[in-house]
Amino acid sequence: MARRDLEQFKVPGSSNAFYIPNFVSEEEQEYLIRKILESPRHKWKALANRRVFFSGGEVSKNVLIPQAMPSFLTGYPNIIGRLQDTGAFDSSPHCAPNHVILNEYLPGQGIMPHEDGPSYHPVVATISLGSHAVFHYYQYAIESDVSASAGASLQAGRTINPRPVLSVLLEPCSAIVTTSSLYISHLHGIQDIEEDTVSITEDGHAFVAGLESPVANWHMLSPTKAQAMHSGDILRRGTRYSLTCRDVEKVMGGKTFLRQ
Repeated sequence: MARRDLEQFKVPGSSNAFYIPNFVSEEEQEYLIRKILESPRHKWKALANRRVFFSGGEVSKNVLIPQAMPSFLTGYPNIIGRLQDTGAFDSSPHCAPNHVILNEYLPGQGIMPHEDGPSYHPVVATISLGSHAVFHYYQYAIESDVSASAGASLQAGRTINPRPVLSVLLEPCSAIVTTSSLYISHLHGIQDIEEDTVSITEDGHAFVAGLESPVANWHMLSPTKAQAMHSGDILRRGTRYSLTCRDVEKVMGGKTFLRQ
């Protein structure tokens, strides 16, 4: 695949988020979901809000204990190589993701606002398969604003401003790349709801119902999704699989294994 110019996918309103629609084709999506579902059951870990499968190894005390990645990540359709071609990982230690978390979200499941922590180089690419989601970026509340932040949540003892600073609708087959300060100093999360309602205002902005949060990438969406938003349709979630791809900076033995 030819090298992509990441700048053309920059999310409006942010210099550090890039939305790539149709990162994989529908046929590739079908193949990837099938291979994910064929993954050995014992490798999946059930969490309270989703099911996960760690690929590339385990991270312990900020160090990756490497293992081979499944061939569907490194062979056809070569997700790792395709992410390298975006240039997003050019400055990371291994110039490519060496750790991938496969997540399975059922309708109504999400993930609370969180940081990814210090183990990873500050770039992450998330590929969505099977269903859409609305991805929200948050900031910690300024101390003086804490009393005014009704409904704010806590992360590591710090108050999170409940209103997202940026929201992005992730379509199936798309990729969202988060870099730099948006990765380091912000949190990200997905609401645990079964449907999303996004409406278009008269001045041409899209907002997520209940959050007053603009959908920054709505002009980059497929005509079908954009029309649904114009019509005020409810976007019902199905089962979504995501591939969260990152580069662990420290690797035990200094090696990264990509194939099995």
